[in-house]
Amino acid sequence: MRKPLISFNIENLRMKKIFIALFQILLWCTTAAMAQDVQFTALAKTAVLVGENFQLQYKINAEGTGFQGPALSDFQVVSGPGTSTSSSVQIINGQVSRDVSYVFTYILRGVKEGTFTIPAATISYQGKQYASNSLTIKVLKGNASSSSSGSGQSAQSSNENDVFIKAYISNNTPVQGEQVIITYKIFTTIPISNIDASKISSFPGFWATDLLSKQEAGPQSREMVNGKEYVTAEIKKFALVPQRNGVITIDAGEINCVAQIRTQAQKRNSDPFFDSFFNDPFFNSRYQNVEKKLMSNPLKIDVKPLPGNDKPDFFSGAVGSFQFDSQIDRTEVKANEAITLKYTLKGKGNIELIDPPMVNFPTDFEVYDPEVKNSIKSDANGVSGVRAFEYLIIPRNPGNYTIKSVQFAYFDISKREYVSTTTPEYKINVSKGDGSSSSAVYSGSTSQEDIKYIGKDIRHIKLSPYDLRPSGSFFFKSGTYYFLLALPLILFILVLIIWHKNVERRSNVALMKNRRATKVSRKRLQAAFTYLKESKENEFYIEISKALWGYLSDKFTIPRAELSVENVKERLMKKSVSEEIINQFIETLNNTEFARFAPGNKSQNMENIYNEALSLIIKIERELK
Repeated sequence: MRKPLISFNIENLRMKKIFIALFQILLWCTTAAMAQDVQFTALAKTAVLVGENFQLQYKINAEGTGFQGPALSDFQVVSGPGTSTSSSVQIINGQVSRDVSYVFTYILRGVKEGTFTIPAATISYQGKQYASNSLTIKVLKGNASSSSSGSGQSAQSSNENDVFIKAYISNNTPVQGEQVIITYKIFTTIPISNIDASKISSFPGFWATDLLSKQEAGPQSREMVNGKEYVTAEIKKFALVPQRNGVITIDAGEINCVAQIRTQAQKRNSDPFFDSFFNDPFFNSRYQNVEKKLMSNPLKIDVKPLPGNDKPDFFSGAVGSFQFDSQIDRTEVKANEAITLKYTLKGKGNIELIDPPMVNFPTDFEVYDPEVKNSIKSDANGVSGVRAFEYLIIPRNPGNYTIKSVQFAYFDISKREYVSTTTPEYKINVSKGDGSSSSAVYSGSTSQEDIKYIGKDIRHIKLSPYDLRPSGSFFFKSGTYYFLLALPLILFILVLIIWHKNVERRSNVALMKNRRATKVSRKRLQAAFTYLKESKENEFYIEISKALWGYLSDKFTIPRAELSVENVKERLMKKSVSEEIINQFIETLNNTEFARFAPGNKSQNMENIYNEALSLIIKIERELK
């Protein structure tokens, strides 16, 4: 019976020794960590190219808290700061050491040439604040692509060449006043959405007209760039008219969008079986929405002055290709009768900047300011149309008068010379008026309000019937009088109450978006149905995609940049939507996105996708009720 007891005591003794050894190791680790010198270091490349992504890392060999990054105004922050940690324990000759490392990582992009200093970052450890070293980075001219990675994931499609914009100018050496076309074009190999080009709108030194103001983007096409196929579209297009000569620089345009990046997780262990399992694209691949800021190339335009040798004295700055003529409605009138004289300018160029012609009218004519009528159109080829100047003329005295001809000159772009034209002169015979009417008689389209009365001192005697009321009957202090007196106050109070309720309702952004989610999606589906009838495939899939994603964003108050299949599925399940409808909705989203960006024939399933989208939105609305 004693042998088991001895064995039991020996086992207890061994366990105690193991616990003591573990306690000593833990104590040594803590002491070693506390005794080490704290080092907080900044690391980055010393030279990068414009447009290149690079890492900025801050490393500390302790468990620091309260990390404060530096100001990075000279660089574009693509992502960050991301945090990662690592630790290790070593036992050498009975000495235990523990290494701890915290790394804070930024992904930056160089946006302009020059040498820039990144100031120090700060962090706290055991109540003491530490500052890192500063860095000097030189940004060189060029174009480089780089990939960025986050903790636990590596981007597979974040190369800068996957999506970019480029600016084109139709003529970089125009003359002053000559119309040129500037086009901003996007190139992409990955799905993008929520394109915001509102920051491309300022062109100092130019008069500008937006040629794509009535549409979001031009039609899509495919182009090969450096052996790589891109989907391209014109997102902004302007007609520019230079207002001065010399070299004018158009700064780089900025466009924001949301790109769908394919990501894949990194290896989690060293076992070959599990590595192949977790890194299998079937289980691990997914898409992530990433906000991107795209910068176009700047442009320099050398504006030449107009030739001065043959410039006519009556030249007023018209540049382009024009026709100028005139017409008058009649030349035989009586005194105080109106005449309409119209000058018409037709053509292409800076037509909207041309002032009315200078006409010499006889002193006995009363002339009103011209009524300017524009029929201008803006299309992909620029600005063109008709600009008419209509004068209302009233001869006050009888006699024979002459309206002299008007000369008009413009600089012809195609001929590179000045072209002049002259309108005919008009002989006006004004006879004596009969004096039967005190008001002027006129013809033409000018409003009657522009005609003044002649001789206001004589008026007709008022004849019956008369508006008679009983004696002693007054409106003042009557019931109607007091009601009308209080009516403005009552209306003001009602308007104030309605306005206050409306402000409260509109301040709830989530509620407003939720209420209009179905309405907005139905409008987009109606637009998609129109494109379906017209067999416009790209426009159809764009509207279907916007209808589905926009409905989800507004209905569940999800920012567009955070929309993903996982978020959608989670929100719908929280709202107790059936799993069958959720799976159908996700399948329709995937089919739409694939058909939108995949090459090949897209028209086969357009009607099915439209019916699925409409049916699913109706089903989800019923489930939510």
